[in-house]
Amino acid sequence: MKDIAGTIRKLAGMKPPELRERGRQVLLKYGERLFGWEQGEMSDKAFRRRLVASFDCLPVDTVADKILGEMRGSDFSRRPFMPFFGSREFAAASLRRRFPQECNELLHRADWAIDGRFDLLGLLDLSFGTPIDWHLEPTSGKRTATDHWSRIDYLDPDVAGDKKVTWELNRHVHFVTLGQAYLLTKDERYADAFVTQLISWLDANQPRRGINWASSLEVSFRSIAWLWALHCFAWSPRLTPGIIWRVLKSLVQHGAYVESYLSYYFAPNTHLTGEALGLLYLGTALPWLTTATRWRELGLDILLDQLPKQVQSDGVYFEQASYYHRYTTDFYVHVLLLARANGLSLPPGVKDTVAQLLDHLLWITRPDGLSTLYGDEDGGRLLMLHRREAADFRDTLQIGAALFGNGMWKWAAGPAGPELLWLLGPEGLDAYDRLEPIEPDSVVRRFHKSGFVVLRDGWKDKSSYLFVDAGSHGGMNYVHAHADALSFEYAAAGVTWIIDPGTYTYTKDAALRDHFRMSSAHNTLIVEGLSQSLPDGPFSWAQVADTTLWRFEVTAETAMCRGEQNGYEHLNPPVRHQRSFHLLKRPDSLPAYVLIQDRIATTGLYQYQLRFHLASDCRPAMKDGQMIVAHRSGASLAVGIWLVDAEGAATPLPITVEEGWISPCYARREPASVLASNAQAEGSCMFVTVLATSETGAAIDLESLSLVNMEHNRCAAA
Repeated sequence: MKDIAGTIRKLAGMKPPELRERGRQVLLKYGERLFGWEQGEMSDKAFRRRLVASFDCLPVDTVADKILGEMRGSDFSRRPFMPFFGSREFAAASLRRRFPQECNELLHRADWAIDGRFDLLGLLDLSFGTPIDWHLEPTSGKRTATDHWSRIDYLDPDVAGDKKVTWELNRHVHFVTLGQAYLLTKDERYADAFVTQLISWLDANQPRRGINWASSLEVSFRSIAWLWALHCFAWSPRLTPGIIWRVLKSLVQHGAYVESYLSYYFAPNTHLTGEALGLLYLGTALPWLTTATRWRELGLDILLDQLPKQVQSDGVYFEQASYYHRYTTDFYVHVLLLARANGLSLPPGVKDTVAQLLDHLLWITRPDGLSTLYGDEDGGRLLMLHRREAADFRDTLQIGAALFGNGMWKWAAGPAGPELLWLLGPEGLDAYDRLEPIEPDSVVRRFHKSGFVVLRDGWKDKSSYLFVDAGSHGGMNYVHAHADALSFEYAAAGVTWIIDPGTYTYTKDAALRDHFRMSSAHNTLIVEGLSQSLPDGPFSWAQVADTTLWRFEVTAETAMCRGEQNGYEHLNPPVRHQRSFHLLKRPDSLPAYVLIQDRIATTGLYQYQLRFHLASDCRPAMKDGQMIVAHRSGASLAVGIWLVDAEGAATPLPITVEEGWISPCYARREPASVLASNAQAEGSCMFVTVLATSETGAAIDLESLSLVNMEHNRCAAA
């Protein structure tokens, strides 16, 4: 009865367009289940009706030859759907000459793919059987059935294990890798593996049956991978007319499925924009289909409509998750490229918004070149043209720098990577090479709408970097949010010391999903061991903390921000938590140090804990009465914490080391240390934390810096 009542409330809150669209999708879903609508491979007769008039009566071989001619760029005058395919041979030669190591690594991955071995997400050397079992989740051994897609409960780990692992294989990013290897070597082994695995997949995955048809986004991403792979293998004799005919029929069914089940209301986030991008790709890359114009226009319309909805006024993706921000940036970079190659007009504001997305990526790039991973991270990519760490967003910045001619983005993105050639072709690489890197002219940035703050003391590899999350819990029912109000990341002296521990899993293990989302897995203050926000299922929340950024100030000596979160105001008596961050200069060109003040306003007696999650290569230990974190580079971090009572008396607090986990990429976790400090206090009080680094590991006298006395009094008065 409770579920029925909840459903009735949801229906009552829906507006007519949503009711109509949801109703249409439900009717279609049950029509497929009960009557077999749209299931099974499309007949030749039905496919011919999808071809433009000049193709529909031609023999299969003739149609395939004409299509291959377009892919080879020989029969059609229109420009290639992506810049790289306009100069494949020259670009491949440039790749071998400019990026020999990266090419060797790519060939190694392609050889593994031939043998059915894959590195997916954070998992290494996975095997899905021989031949490949496309419905297997190898880490759990679970194999889903080939029932109608709607009958498969892919969120249940007892049914599907971690469905993302299965889906990642079936996105067929490795088909693109095989295609890249073929272009580099002309070795038909790669074409043979592509065709063999493609036919195997088509035989095992009848349209709209099985887990690989259960998500429109997965279908869309697979379509994009197939289009890239087909263009890579266009010159191979293994790509026979029969293969072309069959794969095009399947792509028509892929596009029809995506169009039928667009996530207008189910997931109007990167699901919807990723699906729309798939339609835009299909509509531009397959112009001989009668549906091409409709798909192209529908995909572009959705992407243009969603851009101002999903990107806030400060250029930050609305779900407040940096990995999905990167996804969104990649989507719209591809929109720009597809539009340019196919003569599609875009409103003038599109490039401005994409530039804002890229600018946020600039600011969250740490001195080590990796990016802060706030919120959820799912490990996937639109295209994996070159393998990078999950937190390495520099390829996106490089593409953006080349497209926009922005030298500041190149400053952070560093030396050119092979993605520039694979995506933009030789002209794009040349544009990047000619671009002069320009050091950004500011070291602090406040993102007003999202609430994020970045404080730096420079843009060198040993500069200090402080990322502060003083933003809202997230957008759209907080699907990808973490309980990380007023958490932070910190890097200095060439080392990233304190990090966000990541995500690890979505559905495989409910306890671990919650563990990585709770406040205890973030660098913030905990009251009574409670999380600021409380999860309720893998993608929803029962209680949500609101965060407000109150102050942001920059002087010649310090940069600071102050925020407040209400996650503990439901306690009796309530607790109000305000936190300020100060990045303060030190004399003699020493790295800037960080002063954090946690102000507590309450009348109650509570247990408090401060938690700081260290990167896995950092080693903490007590030395001469101080907590010192050492790094193999020789740099060190001194940490001090004091409790300051209402009268201003400061008491140093002991710091202990706990064993914890970090997840540098989805599905992978590594042991890492956590610094924790506990205290019980009654009434209003303040905690003062000091983080000070040394590049040489020399001792740091925190007291001599007057951090507890002078700085506490000065900052408190401010």
